[in-house]
Amino acid sequence: MKEIIIQLETLTCPSCIKRIEKGIKGLKDIDQVVVLFNSSRVKVKTLINYDSNLIVNKINNLGYQVLNVKEN
Repeated sequence: MKEIIIQLETLTCPSCIKRIEKGIKGLKDIDQVVVLFNSSRVKVKTLINYDSNLIVNKINNLGYQVLNVKEN
C-alpha cells in the first residue's frame, strides 16, 4: 500500500473537504482519502504504486493549490 500526503493552501470551509474527497475518490485505484481541515492536508492511500501527479492535477482542477507532496 502506498500513502501520499499532500499539503494544500489553507482550506477555508468544511465543504472543501467533501469536494476534494469526492474528486479524488473518483480516480481509479484510490483506496482511502482523508482531508484534514485544520492542517489543510490530504492523505491518500492506494493499493498500487500510484502516480501522485494524477492526484495533484485533480486537486488543481478542483481549484485548490498544492504546496507539497510526500510519498511513503
